[in-house]
Amino acid sequence: MPMRNVLLAVVALTALVGGAGWYVVQKLLPPASVPAVADPAQAELAARFLDLLDARRYDEALAMATPRVQEGLAGGKLAEIWETLPKQLGERKARSAVRGESVNGKPIIAATLSFAMLPLDARITFDSERRIAGFWIVPAKSTSAAAAEPERGEGWHEVATGVGQGADVLPATLTLPESGAPFAAVVLVHGSGAHDRDETIGPNKPFRDLAHGLATRGIAVLRYEKRSKQQPQRYAGAAYTVDDETTNDALAAVAMLRTRADVDPKRVFVAGHSLGALVAPRIGARDPAIAGLILLAGPAAPLADTVVRQSRYLLQQDGKNAAEIDAALAPIEAQRDAVRRIDASTPADAPSLLGLPAAYWRDLAGYDPVATSRTLAQPMLVLQGGRDYQVTVADDFSRWREAFPADPRVQLREYPTLGHTFIP
Repeated sequence: MPMRNVLLAVVALTALVGGAGWYVVQKLLPPASVPAVADPAQAELAARFLDLLDARRYDEALAMATPRVQEGLAGGKLAEIWETLPKQLGERKARSAVRGESVNGKPIIAATLSFAMLPLDARITFDSERRIAGFWIVPAKSTSAAAAEPERGEGWHEVATGVGQGADVLPATLTLPESGAPFAAVVLVHGSGAHDRDETIGPNKPFRDLAHGLATRGIAVLRYEKRSKQQPQRYAGAAYTVDDETTNDALAAVAMLRTRADVDPKRVFVAGHSLGALVAPRIGARDPAIAGLILLAGPAAPLADTVVRQSRYLLQQDGKNAAEIDAALAPIEAQRDAVRRIDASTPADAPSLLGLPAAYWRDLAGYDPVATSRTLAQPMLVLQGGRDYQVTVADDFSRWREAFPADPRVQLREYPTLGHTFIP
């Protein structure tokens, strides 16, 4: 789901204040992967811009920007963006020197802001007149680094493997118990966004925790780099679907596990978190031999509605009044309404909405995870955090309860003190 952690809460709030949803930041801004020599004049201007922000001289900082940027960040929005970050992420420990980078061949100036909880990158671009033409705050590269070398713990060890074939292979880690093969096994399926195999969220690595914990209980666990992280170039401007992003790789992961001598092919399960839980019933329907499905924070409401609900919650937490919230949500609600009108007749290359291509929304049009679950034969375990504001008890888990009030095939468990990542 549009989602899921204090980092995304900051990015959500920051982007909303600037007049766009966080999903634009997450989906449309690819990671800077190519170091570049910084234009000295631009580097000096970028450093001055950041100095002015630190000094809270926002009007002077804004005067360095193009009219379009000034319009988008006027009325105190720039100050609100900058001052929101330490409120959400703790004291800022350091700001790096500015550096040159390249994103899709275009030069940017970047600096890393190291907060108590995690680092963010401030990115700045300039026009031909050396005015600031773009300003973004995005996850720092270090927050989504690939998993480290395979680990070993008491009663388990890890091996490096992959999901897919050839150039499309996704790096993966298989955590195996030391004894008891052939093992029951679980494939972990990520939430939305360009996640690594650990589903790293700030300092937390919930998928790694699950893998190690389950392995101590005799269960093998496969986790892999999400394709949108491993191959982001495939998604920039492309008409991709939820199957392209998530479903197909999960099915390939299941198929790969079945080929291993140390895995029982009849006991391969799928555990999806958030978006992964949304599509878990689809995965189960497409491979009825999957032994069972685990849904962690399983959405039941439509994805576009969830975007609006989460955005409203974040704005409320920042103390905005009703009029300010309504104004910030208006463009998001307009796009949600447009998403509702998408159907099979909508061209796949129609304009993107809520940061996702029309093909993605068309793929989800009419898909109901709860209704799909009713058609399945596999057992299901649906888990919900009581303090989850992204997938909620009231809007989502209640519908799962209503659909399966006394079905022995489906178990539902609520953990009152846990949030979206199942951490207190």
